[in-house]
Amino acid sequence: MPKVVSRSAVSSSTDAKPTASAAAALRVYYCICGEFILVIEKSLAALPRRRTDGAYIIRCRENETGKAVVFKLNASTSAAPVLVKRSGAYERQYRFSCPRCNLLVGYQSTPLPVKSGPYLYILKGALTHAQGQIPKDAFEGLEESNDTA
Repeated sequence: MPKVVSRSAVSSSTDAKPTASAAAALRVYYCICGEFILVIEKSLAALPRRRTDGAYIIRCRENETGKAVVFKLNASTSAAPVLVKRSGAYERQYRFSCPRCNLLVGYQSTPLPVKSGPYLYILKGALTHAQGQIPKDAFEGLEESNDTA
């Protein structure tokens, strides 16, 4: 029996406008050690920052001020909270760390599971968009603490 060969052609145009799915591409972020940590619909640079520690704010739930951000976090969790002193008050943090190197990458203020509270915070300088590269802001503020020592 003879073989059937398909003669289909694939073509594309460089003049074509980007589709909605191309504009809504997911961003992937990695730990400094190279482990995949976060997939998110927005760039971290486009997210608001916390005034207290400069962490990126990811909205987990929809409310009157905005929509929830779609994301997937691949991190180890700690069941016990850590108390952090902030200008006269204490903040309870349930922390997330890299499953490979145990580097702290983020936290939320409510008990587990992930996304149980209104916000999740990613620490500045903890993640990079290019695997194996150190983020620009990883050592931000370190110079000042070394100068005072």
